[in-house]
Amino acid sequence: MKRLVTVLAAAVPLAAALYVPSASAAPDGSATASYGCTTPAPKAPAGTQVESVTAVAHAAGTVDVPAVFPLGENHVPDVPAFCDVTVTLTHPGQGDHARVRVWLPAQKWNGRLQTLGGSAYAAGDYGTGLAAAVRNGYAAATTDAGVSSYIDTGWALKGDGRVDTALLENFASRSEHEAALVAKEVVAGHYDRAASYSYFNGCSTGGRQGYAEAQAYPDDYDGILANAPAVNWDDFEVATLWPQVVMNEEKTYPTGCEFKAFTDAAVQACDTQDGARDGLLADPGACGYDPRRLIGSTVECDGEQLTITAADAEVVRLIWDGPRTPSGEKLWPGVPVGADLSALAGTVVDGTGRRVGAPFPVPAGWVSSWVEKQSVPNVQAITYERFAQLFEQSRAEYDTIIGTDDPDLSGFRKAGGKLLTWHGSADQYIPAEGTVRYRQQVEQRMGGARKVDDFYRLFLAPGAVHCGLSGSTDDLAALTAWVEHGKAPRTLAATLTNASGRTISRNLCPYPSVSRYQGHGDTADAASFRCGPATRR
Repeated sequence: MKRLVTVLAAAVPLAAALYVPSASAAPDGSATASYGCTTPAPKAPAGTQVESVTAVAHAAGTVDVPAVFPLGENHVPDVPAFCDVTVTLTHPGQGDHARVRVWLPAQKWNGRLQTLGGSAYAAGDYGTGLAAAVRNGYAAATTDAGVSSYIDTGWALKGDGRVDTALLENFASRSEHEAALVAKEVVAGHYDRAASYSYFNGCSTGGRQGYAEAQAYPDDYDGILANAPAVNWDDFEVATLWPQVVMNEEKTYPTGCEFKAFTDAAVQACDTQDGARDGLLADPGACGYDPRRLIGSTVECDGEQLTITAADAEVVRLIWDGPRTPSGEKLWPGVPVGADLSALAGTVVDGTGRRVGAPFPVPAGWVSSWVEKQSVPNVQAITYERFAQLFEQSRAEYDTIIGTDDPDLSGFRKAGGKLLTWHGSADQYIPAEGTVRYRQQVEQRMGGARKVDDFYRLFLAPGAVHCGLSGSTDDLAALTAWVEHGKAPRTLAATLTNASGRTISRNLCPYPSVSRYQGHGDTADAASFRCGPATRR
């Protein structure tokens, strides 16, 4: 359980990096006006009914966010007074109950709406992100889509064993769009004027939701901040079960210490490809480190000396290479070189003293509940052949519902929207290569990189883990400057952590360029690097 809580805490972006605007940015005197807390009467979006509406006034102070498994409670201090409006929607005949929450600052509203996305199987925010947004002057919104928390997949199947397609559609995109409509109406009614600008902010599942909005509902938001996006959901959720399938099929279960030894060796070997020994891989795909080089070396793990075997090296090679069919056809990118292998290739010692696989619950839940339509995962029974079948089945059944991979963003471009994304090159859960592939497909569909850069920019963060830049880059400020002042971000200033744990600064480069050392200066200083072409692609 301790490991589960730890990995989910790393994977769930609960506190978004929020822009703090000045009071002068709020139009029409809203920075000094004061507002009460009355129950609104919003219209039901098309196809829905409003089941209930509540409004609760909250005094200024600390917002206590209750524990939501597997995360503990959280406390956000110094939140100004706000009105918490909850609108519950249902789609008649479908039995769902989706809550939309809108938090409205009583004073010093900055004139903007910010909607918060979710993480894993949670469709929205439980209060931490909402409180942070209100603290920074935003009216804030989120939706639970009528589903459960981060790793609860109990809503996947109906009592007769069939997939609950209504809830899946809610989770995939429908509820996010309806939340945008409801939130805008609640904001306009509360403040007697519409928000000047509307933004979406999410990472992981929230990142996927942002892309879904740009693809299917291009008029909902002026700006979308969608980081480490879980696009290609039907593909990568199965693909991220690959490390467990590899260990089971190869009957070899390396410890976390052994996995770390391979990662450290690869980073050491490929570190200087960007011109500097800085403990970061600017372009992990260019690292051709052969894990067999580590065979015969020893690793100390919990006081025990372990010897790296050929079987260990083969497991790592297969995980880095990524899932393939039994005939060798590549299905999806593997875990990036430099990322924590034990996140998806987790192991535990069972009651008999044997080391066995411990699957990450998000892909295990997707495969068992939605693909195999079973309530209990049985990952150990998945062979290489069965894995390929599950991969194709997931794609066939769910791509149009939750794939979120439509490269036609012409509607979003026409609406004047801006889409900003960063993705860590050491993302241990969602390979950045999937996001790169999507960006390439958009370029092919929409006239090339320069035209796409006019409204959609992708930044890759060397060494950053899943959602690992939240709070260490001013990404929302960059997005608001782009939307409101036409200042497209040329780089994103970020604080990174290298392989040795040292904190360094970097200016993240827009895809496809990467950061390169200039040959002089402190390698921990962003000023010593410039953006240049990658060594491959």
